[in-house]
Amino acid sequence: MSTAPNRRAVAVVLLIPLVVTLALWAFAWPAARIAPLDLPVGVAGAAPAADQLGRQFEQREGAFEVHRFDDEAAAREAIEDRVVYGAVVAGPEGPHVLTATAASPVVAQLLREAVTTAAPEGARVQVTDVVAAPPGDPRGSALGASVLPLALAGMGAGATVTLLGLRGIRAALTLAGSAALVGLAATGVAHSWLGAITGDWWTEAGVLALTVLAIGAAVAGLASLLGPRGLGVAALLMILLGNSFSGVTSAPQLLPEPVGALGQWLPPGAGGSLLRSVAFFDGSAAGGPVLTLALWSALGLAAVLVAGRRGTSGTSGGPAEAAPVAREKTLAAPAGDQAPGAP
Repeated sequence: MSTAPNRRAVAVVLLIPLVVTLALWAFAWPAARIAPLDLPVGVAGAAPAADQLGRQFEQREGAFEVHRFDDEAAAREAIEDRVVYGAVVAGPEGPHVLTATAASPVVAQLLREAVTTAAPEGARVQVTDVVAAPPGDPRGSALGASVLPLALAGMGAGATVTLLGLRGIRAALTLAGSAALVGLAATGVAHSWLGAITGDWWTEAGVLALTVLAIGAAVAGLASLLGPRGLGVAALLMILLGNSFSGVTSAPQLLPEPVGALGQWLPPGAGGSLLRSVAFFDGSAAGGPVLTLALWSALGLAAVLVAGRRGTSGTSGGPAEAAPVAREKTLAAPAGDQAPGAP
């Protein structure tokens, strides 16, 4: 009896627990270790009081990256430009906390609690949400939940193109077309129906489409370079690591090192950051995520196109094409003309 089926069964039995363990590590470990790491915050106001606030942040070594501003107006502008997540303004009546729940509800709550705890007993702490999350998604839950469907859409597009055997220009156009349709549909749900994002409709659709294209092109490109194993590598990068390391539900600076930085170099994390920028901050700090998504899209599509050209040149006049032609000639020849021993 062949042992091959038994070996495959054992491989499946061992592989499933390994995948589950890896998934638990990727999702549970960052969530269990959420803490600020060089989190950009601002301090503004008169020198003595503002300096004291800055020292309070700096006491937690490595937790905060403190930016100093002259006044509240400068601090507000920095929040709107996504330079800092929030700021504390020292005033005669007590500290004034400026937050941006649109950037991260988790960071806004963390900053508010940190200042309230450190304030002198009886001091009044005023809180202002400079860039508030939309009423349709006050806790940012819908935006955070959008990363996985986008990753699955890109994974599905790339895998389908690969399994259908599409090559070259046809594969590239299929990936681009499916990404565009997903962008339109997702914006219709998130913007028009749920009200979870509130920026320019067509810009948001373009961001969502670019995110799906970057993921789908990467999947198809890896499959064209590595074969079926490329789909597994792509699933690991885009679904498992890309989704769990994206930082969309909290903030990249709240994830343990180097998870936060790594997540921003993968399309799901870059797409989530870019969507926040165009949906709530008029495109501020969008350059890095755009570059990341463009690179993944360009490299993936280039791999697909190169593989398509190789496939075309490999079949033109090669052995795979010559064998059927020779067979047809043999069958068409008269019986007497066939070589001895020919069927």
